Amino acid sequence: MAHPFKHDDVNDLGIGLLTSYSLFRVCAGFALGSVVAIPMGFMIGSSPLFKRAFSPVIETLRPISPIAWIPIGLALLKTAPAAAIFVIFITSLWPTLINTAFGVASLPDDYKNVARVFQFSRWKYIHKIVLPFALPHIITGLRLAMGVAWLVIVAVESLNNLPGIGGFMWDSWNSLNLARSIGAILIIGLVGLT
Repeated sequence: MAHPFKHDDVNDLGIGLLTSYSLFRVCAGFALGSVVAIPMGFMIGSSPLFKRAFSPVIETLRPISPIAWIPIGLALLKTAPAAAIFVIFITSLWPTLINTAFGVASLPDDYKNVARVFQFSRWKYIHKIVLPFALPHIITGLRLAMGVAWLVIVAVESLNNLPGIGGFMWDSWNSLNLARSIGAILIIGLVGLT
């Protein structure tokens, strides 16, 4: 705690530096998940055909444990840091996708009729009608996805032996240093709250 950004060697990193590594992985996976989830949610929510096609896939992949994705990430991407981002991406994707699709699909018919009366273009319809209506659902999905991403980082870093707050917590437990483990848990909770 006295030197949070210390970088003497790979095994002696400050807690601030470890937390920043974790935050980078979380933000990268979360951003990738959001970039995929929001447009897909719009497609699924606005088209019954897409909904019927993708719902079985989503409901099959969504409940899979984050830990189960680690070997697939390692096989596809070959490095532990990239696999960690992949796991965060795949697990944070579902809350945003499902909430976005629900928000778009629950658009009242009156809103659609107003767009038809004023002859909105497709872009104007999405920008002026669908997006403002679905935005609270999208933001809820993003908040849930960020929470999932932050939860997953501990498991991913622990199992992949990556430097980060999750790896630090696991190493502290393995060395039977309960005080450091509790400190790491408190930092994880405070960052999650923030």
